[in-house]
Amino acid sequence: MGADFVRNEYQFLKGLGLQSHNLGCYGNGIWKGSGNTVTSVNPSNNQPIATVVEASIEEYEDSLRACAEARKLWMQTPAPKRGEIVRQIGEALRSKLDLLGRLVSLEMGKILAEGIGEVQEFIDMCDYAVGLSRQLNGSIIPSERPNHMMMEVWNPLGIVGVITAFNFPCAVLGWNACIALVCGNCVVWKGAPTTPLITLATTKLIAEVLERNGLPGAIFTCICGGAEIGQAIAEDGRIPLVSFTGSTKVGQIVQKAVNARFGKCLLELSGNNAIIVMEDADLAMVVRSVLFAAVGTAGQRCTSSRRLLLHEKIYQHVIEQLTDAYKQVKLGDPLDKDTLLGPLHTRASKMNFEKGIQVIKSQGGHILTGGSVIEHEGNFVQPTIVEISKDAPVVKEELFGPVLYVLKFQTLEEAIEINNSVAQGLSSSIFTRSPEAIFKWIGTLNYGSELPLAQGINFGG
Repeated sequence: MGADFVRNEYQFLKGLGLQSHNLGCYGNGIWKGSGNTVTSVNPSNNQPIATVVEASIEEYEDSLRACAEARKLWMQTPAPKRGEIVRQIGEALRSKLDLLGRLVSLEMGKILAEGIGEVQEFIDMCDYAVGLSRQLNGSIIPSERPNHMMMEVWNPLGIVGVITAFNFPCAVLGWNACIALVCGNCVVWKGAPTTPLITLATTKLIAEVLERNGLPGAIFTCICGGAEIGQAIAEDGRIPLVSFTGSTKVGQIVQKAVNARFGKCLLELSGNNAIIVMEDADLAMVVRSVLFAAVGTAGQRCTSSRRLLLHEKIYQHVIEQLTDAYKQVKLGDPLDKDTLLGPLHTRASKMNFEKGIQVIKSQGGHILTGGSVIEHEGNFVQPTIVEISKDAPVVKEELFGPVLYVLKFQTLEEAIEINNSVAQGLSSSIFTRSPEAIFKWIGTLNYGSELPLAQGINFGG
C-alpha cells in the first residue's frame, strides 16, 4: 500500500494509520480487499484524498464465518469485562480525538467543531455503555406455583449489523456498536461508500484494542462496499439485528429484506423537523438556535430544522433578524476554524439543491436569502430561507441541504396542525415562556409514519 498522499495537508492521516491506498475490509482480524477501488474525495474541492479497495462478496462471506465463530466467545465473556473493552475503545478514540475529528471534517465536509464533536459523541457513548455493562439486570418473578419462581435473563442476539450514512460517519456507529458490544454481540459494520477513510480509521482503533487484549479481531468486522454488501447484510440470517441509517427509500428495502427472514430492524430515516416560535419567546435565542439548527452540517442532518413556524405577531421581526444572520454566515474550508458552513457532501447533493430550488420556485416559494449554488470547484451552496405556503408539496418532502421554510400561524392549535402535516417525524421544538403552551404541545404532536418523534423543549427565558 502506498504511503504518500497527493497533498501535503493530508499527511496527518498517517497518524490514523491511513495511506494513499488502503484495504477496505477488516475480517477475522486481517486487513484485506479485492473488490472495487473507490476514491475518497474532498467535498471542498472534489479532489482525491486517498483510495480504498472494497471487499468482495467472497471476503464478506469469509469475514462473517469468522464473526459467527467469535460470537461464541464474546457472548460468554462477562458483561463487565466487555464493558472494559468498550472503555478502552473510548480511550483510544480520546487519544486521536483531534485527528479523527479533522478527518470527519475533511471527508464529510462538516465544520471542524462538528467533526470533533461527532467523535466526542462516540466517546460519550463508550462511557455510557461501560456503566450499562454492570446494569444488565433481569428480574425474579413470583410464580403461582408453590416453591417456584421465574427468572428473567437477557441474552445476546449474537451479531448486530450496522449500516451507517455519510452525514454522521463515526457517531452513528458509536450509538449502535457500544451498546451492542457490552450486551455481548459482535458487530459487522458497513460505513457509507463516500466516507471510507473514516470507516477505516475508526476500525483501526477498535482493532488495536481487541488485539491488545488478546481477543479475536472478528468480534468487530468492517466491510467497505456498495449496495451489494448492504444487501448481503440485510439478507444474512446469521445477523439477527440490522441497524440502518439513511434514506427512507433504501430503509424500506433493508426492512423488507430483514423482515423476510424474520430478523429485527432498527431504522433511522428521513426527518422534516419543525420549530414553533410563540409570540412570547426569547427572540434573540430563537435566531441563534434556528441558525445552527438549519445551517449546521449544511442542513444534512436527519435532525436539521426544515420548517420554521412563526406566530404572526413576531413573524416579520424574526424574518428580518434571521435573514441578517444568514447573510453573515462564513462559507469555506470546513477545516478553517472561522468557517460556519462547509460544502455539501457530493456533487450530486449540489445538483439536488439546485433542482430543489427550481421546484420551490415553481410551487410559489419566495427566496428571502440564498437560493444559489456557489461557483466553486467544491460543493458549496448558499444557506437559504424560503417563504412558502404550508400546503406546497415540496414542504412535505426532505430536501437534504441548508433550506429553511418559514410559515406563519395565528394560534398554537394551527401550528401543531402544520407540524403534524408531514409523514416524517424525528424531532420538534417549541420556543415559549408559557407552561400551558408547552404541555399542550407535548400532548398533541404526532409520531410520523417514517420515524418516531423526539421532542425537545426550550423555555426561551
